[in-house]
Amino acid sequence: MRARTPRTPPTQVRLIGKPGCHLCDEARSVVAEECRRAGAELVEVSILDDPDLHARYWDTIPVVQVDGVTVDHLRVDGTRLRALLRPGRRRRLLW
Repeated sequence: MRARTPRTPPTQVRLIGKPGCHLCDEARSVVAEECRRAGAELVEVSILDDPDLHARYWDTIPVVQVDGVTVDHLRVDGTRLRALLRPGRRRRLLW
């Protein structure tokens, strides 16, 4: 009988931006592709719907967070995001 290995919970990637932002549109395509490849969950949040997010991020959108840790802003590096979403790398999210 095989030993059961604990399942890693799915990674959540949060894209913080706003409608009509060209950088957000570019980031969305990169983030969506990398989430698809890694089987990660993509959650999009608009700063227009949350005053706290607006105050915090209005001048740095798009912002990408992986499991609650900010990993990129303004321009998203797809290669870097792919590496962060690989199994085993998820717990070591450092700039």
